[in-house]
Amino acid sequence: MKFVIPGGSGQLGKGLANAFTRDGHEVVVLSRAADGRDAGPMRKVGWDGKTVGAWAAELEGADAVINLAGRSVNCRYTPSNRRAILESRVDSTNAVGLAIAGCASPPRVWLQASTATIYAHRYDAPNDERTGVIGGGEPGVPETWRFSVEVARAWEQALEDAVTPQTRKVALRTAIVMSTDRGGAFDILLSLARRGLGGASGNGRQYVSWIHDADWVRVVRWLIDSDLAGPVNVAATQPLPNADFMRALREAWGVRVGLPAARWMLELGAVFLRTETELVLKSRRVVPTRLSEAGFQFSHPSWPEAARDLCAQWRSLHAR
Repeated sequence: MKFVIPGGSGQLGKGLANAFTRDGHEVVVLSRAADGRDAGPMRKVGWDGKTVGAWAAELEGADAVINLAGRSVNCRYTPSNRRAILESRVDSTNAVGLAIAGCASPPRVWLQASTATIYAHRYDAPNDERTGVIGGGEPGVPETWRFSVEVARAWEQALEDAVTPQTRKVALRTAIVMSTDRGGAFDILLSLARRGLGGASGNGRQYVSWIHDADWVRVVRWLIDSDLAGPVNVAATQPLPNADFMRALREAWGVRVGLPAARWMLELGAVFLRTETELVLKSRRVVPTRLSEAGFQFSHPSWPEAARDLCAQWRSLHAR
C-alpha cells in the first residue's frame, strides 16, 4: 500500500512512517524541510503546508493520507505563535483537501489530526464523541484555553468543508501520546518523577487522557481498514486524575516520593520554559467510545500497566 503523511517529520509521524515501512508499505512524507533525498526506506517530498504544488501528485492512487501537519503548541501563546498554530493547521488541511479533490484516483481515506483539547475542561463525566461537551464556554477558564478550543474547531471545520466525495474523512481527536522518544511528554514526566518532583500538579484532580504510542499506531492502521468516519477519540479507555497518574508513574519507576507543584509554581515554570500550563492543568476526561463500540481492542488500556511497559522500554533505550 501507499501512504502519504503530510507533517510526517515530527515525533508521531516518524513512528508511524517507521511502522508502515517495516510492514513493507510505500511511505511518502511531506515536509517543509525535505531536501530531495530519501529518508531511509521512505521518501521525503517538499511542500509549504498551505498551497497545492507538485507534491499533490503523490496523492494520486494513494491508499491513505494521514495529515499530521501543525506547529507545536508547546510554546507561549503570543500573538505570533497563535497565528502560526492556527494557520499551520487550517492552511495545511485546506491544501490537502484541494489536492485530494483534484485527484483522478483519490485516496480512499483521509485521517486528519485533531485534538482531545476540543472538549471542555470537566471532572464530572467523560467526554465521548456523542455526548461530550465541546469546550470554549466554561466559566472561569483561562483565555488561552478558549483559544485552543477555537483552533480545534477551525481545524475540524476545514476538514468538514473539504469536498472529497470519494474519500472517507476521519478527525483524530488524539490525547497525549506516550512514547519513549527524547523530549516527548512521557520523557518529560519521567524526568520529573526520577528527580523526586513527580507529584500532583495543581489540585491533582484534573483528568489525564493518554494513549500508548504502540496503540496510537494500531488505531491508525485499524481506522484505515475500517469504515468509521467523522470524529474519533484516540485515547486509552481509562483516563485518570493527575495525582493518580503521577503516582502510577512513580511506582512504575520505583520512586517513593513525588513533590507536588502548586498552580503558582506551574505558572512561573511555564514562563521560564516558554510553554503554557494548559498542557498539565486542563482536565481532559476523554474516552474512545466509537473505537470501543466498533471492536478495537487496546493493548494498553490501563495507565499503571502502560507506565511499567514504557519505563522498561526507557531503561533499555536510555539508561546508562
